[in-house]
Amino acid sequence: MRDTELYRQILGIVAPWEVEEVRVDLPSNLVEVRVVHRGPVACSECGVDTARYDFRQRRWRHLDTCQLRTELVADVPRTKCETHGVHQVKVPWGEAGSRFTALFEALVVDWLLAVEAIKPVAARLGLTWDEVDGIRNRAVARGLARRPKQSPRKIGVDETSFQKRHEYVTVVMNSETGRVIHVADGRGRDSLEGFYDNLGSAVRRICRVTMDMHAPYIEATFRFVKGAATKIAFDKFHVAQLLDRAVDQVRRREARALRREGDETLKGTRYLFLENPAHQSRESWNRLQQIRKITTLAVGRAWGLKEEAMALWRFRSEWGLQRGYSEWKAWADRCRIPEIRKVAATLARHWWGIKNAVLSGATSAGSEALNAGIQRIKRSAAGFRNRRRFADAIYFHFGGLDLYPEELRSIHTKA
Repeated sequence: MRDTELYRQILGIVAPWEVEEVRVDLPSNLVEVRVVHRGPVACSECGVDTARYDFRQRRWRHLDTCQLRTELVADVPRTKCETHGVHQVKVPWGEAGSRFTALFEALVVDWLLAVEAIKPVAARLGLTWDEVDGIRNRAVARGLARRPKQSPRKIGVDETSFQKRHEYVTVVMNSETGRVIHVADGRGRDSLEGFYDNLGSAVRRICRVTMDMHAPYIEATFRFVKGAATKIAFDKFHVAQLLDRAVDQVRRREARALRREGDETLKGTRYLFLENPAHQSRESWNRLQQIRKITTLAVGRAWGLKEEAMALWRFRSEWGLQRGYSEWKAWADRCRIPEIRKVAATLARHWWGIKNAVLSGATSAGSEALNAGIQRIKRSAAGFRNRRRFADAIYFHFGGLDLYPEELRSIHTKA
């Protein structure tokens, strides 16, 4: 088989395009495939046969041939249409504006999905960082363009840190599919209102919104979601997070006071009070109980209040749940531990949403797992320079998008 015929079949080249020449340059480690256009031309906008205006030589990086860098070179015709003016003819092997063939872009997409960072992919394929970033941007853009209109029933709303300077993006996940459906700058009210506004009439389908107790998210949901008071759920994870922080504040306050007296009782006990009792070793559990017996220390009582609050999630009836919460709230109000009383006041203001979470079984486990995945991507990339790239990375890895070039459907069924 002649080399021109081989590359015609590999590339899926059909009339009016032909592979005219294949040139191997071993000193340059290069295979150059020259493709020519023969025949009439049509306007790329309307498809009407029209006059040929001129040619522009272009070059595309293709998959390597036996470890040799392979490039396509073609004089691409430009047409002059009476209606649409001058436009370049579309080529069947790559997207407009791209300097890579569709098959090569598909390879880069596969590598990015596997490696989760641009720098090692660029080094492995002999590309610049910006070239790989451009391929990812195009993949996300076509994936979002192809994505059907969103109409979720259950969503999870969370914030994730963008940089160390308390900068955030808002991420909305379809809780039933586990896919990211919205990323917006910041964590203000408008960052979530934009999502609800884009849903249009589909916002009426929302029956559950799992989130933390961030006021702007609550306000945005009340504005757009009818019956939000029965649909918003503040789940166990965020309640536990507030109580864990309060217990740790009590422990640190008392540890400082003890150290001033030369007492190291609370030294190295941080995780004793934060660890789930179900996962504790017998040694850790026994030590924790010994500390709790020291009646002069408030941290033991604070830990007990935290665990009793977590026990509220065992209730299945509204009556039992309300009674259990009332008893817990009365204990928290009497405990004389300012850190716990502050959290108790916060939970009282948001009890309606906590009750929704307990009775519906709603959880933000999916959102928290997603957040962990996003932070892993951020660490792999050694951070992001701007929010657009951060959002692209989130959509790319967690959006469930169709990322591959359209041209693959005309030359191969799958990259």
